[in-house]
Amino acid sequence: MSWADILTGIGMLLVIEGLVYALAPSLVERLLEALREMSLDARRNFGLLSIVVGLIVLWFATR
Repeated sequence: MSWADILTGIGMLLVIEGLVYALAPSLVERLLEALREMSLDARRNFGLLSIVVGLIVLWFATR
């Protein structure tokens, strides 16, 4: 894995995130409201689950 790969991944993440904000700003507001209503433990578990799923996707992508 090179720096170019890392920068490509970060760039792709920013493009996808930017598309969400540009195309569905009201959806982002509803998502933020739903996150506010979740407990800290639920948010932490969601974050850990996201990490695990991301690592699995990367593992499959690099095989």
